[in-house]
Parts: sequence; C-alpha cells; structure tokens
Amino acid sequence: MTYSVRAAWVAAAFVAGLGLSSAALAQGPEHNDPIEPINRGVFGLNDVLDTIAFKPISMVWNTVVPKPVRTGVGNVFGNLDDVFIGANHVLQGRGRDAMTDFSRVLINSTVGIGGLIDVASTQNLQKGEGDFGQTLGVWGVGPGFYLVLPLMGPSTARDTVGRAARVASDPRTYLANAWSYSLTGLEFVQIKADNVDNANLIDSSSLDKYAFTRNLYLQRRAAIVQSGREAAGAR
Repeated sequence: MTYSVRAAWVAAAFVAGLGLSSAALAQGPEHNDPIEPINRGVFGLNDVLDTIAFKPISMVWNTVVPKPVRTGVGNVFGNLDDVFIGANHVLQGRGRDAMTDFSRVLINSTVGIGGLIDVASTQNLQKGEGDFGQTLGVWGVGPGFYLVLPLMGPSTARDTVGRAARVASDPRTYLANAWSYSLTGLEFVQIKADNVDNANLIDSSSLDKYAFTRNLYLQRRAAIVQSGREAAGAR
C-alpha cells in the first residue's frame, strides 16, 4: 500500500477519532449519523461500483474458480485474520480465547499447509470473532458517529480507528505495491464473493437500502462489542 493510501487512512482515523469523544446527538447513539447526506453520497457511489464492477467480478469468481480453490483462498486469509483476532483477545483480557486463536494459527499454518486447509476447526478449535474496533468498545469507547467509507462500506468513528490500526499492523501494507495491491484485491474479491447472497437479500428487502444497511451494521457491531465485554467479564 502506498504512502498516500496509508496517509488517507490515518486522516480518516483522525477525523473519526474526533467523534469518539463527541456528545450524543438528538438522534440517539443507535442512529448517530450527523453527516448522513455525505454518507448517502458515498454509499451511492459504493453501490454503483458494486453493481457495475464488484458483483459481476464476484459472480465470475464464484462461477469460474473451483470451490476448493475459493475455500483455500478464504482459509489463507482467515488464518492471517486469526493472528489479529488473537491479538485483540489478548488486549481484551480473554486469554483462553487467545490461546484458541493462536492454536488455530499454529495448526493451520503447519498441518493445514500454510492455512489452505482449516484443520483446526475439525479439532474443535472454532474460529473466533474480534477486531480492534471491538477491543475499543470493550475498553469502554463509544461507537461515535456513523460513517460510510469508500469501497469499505459501513463503519463508525470507533471502527474506522480500528480499521486504520489493522492496516498499519498488517505486513501486507509494507510489501511492494504490486504484491500489496494483488493480495488486498484478492481478499476483497473473496469477501465480496462470499457475501453475494447477503447483498442480494438487502437489495430485495428494503425500500431505503441505506437506512437498512446502517441499522443492520450498527446492531451487529453493538452485539459484537457486548459479546466481547461478556467474554472479558466486563458488564
């Protein structure tokens, strides 16, 4: 990832960080969307890109690439993700969960041939869920205002800071541009392809797709943070 892209993430994180300490607006924390007109504009642009580019690419990916290959690609990126999940579980004080995460990485990186095969799940070491946005929430940081990021989609001030931290700590960020873009693009396509059915469901079930997506995202993130607090023993 180039310096300019990293700088853009840092700038986004800075702006988002300002929202972490802002007072709750009249809309309430569940709909803290003070820049809704801007968010809707970015959401619309993302939707157009999805329609003309990413959905067709995802359909080709799911049609042309054999399922075992798609599964292997997803497993490799999932194995890398387990490292970050484990690190966040450590930061949340969830030692047992972190041990599970790192055991998954060890098993899948060796027996699972670099993560291509998810052997750990067959050994009752189930994949966890965690990121730095959740960690900040477990530490008591509020979600801040709602934010729609170009390409990345729904977020909050807190989650944008978390995403920036993930980008900064991801070794792919510091690879040569060709490798960095290739790996990031491959993961992006894989994620989009895995979520084609969910995207189609949202398209067909809502008159206001923006509001539906926002509410769904905020509810899910609130549930993830709450589960992290409960697992960490914080109520």
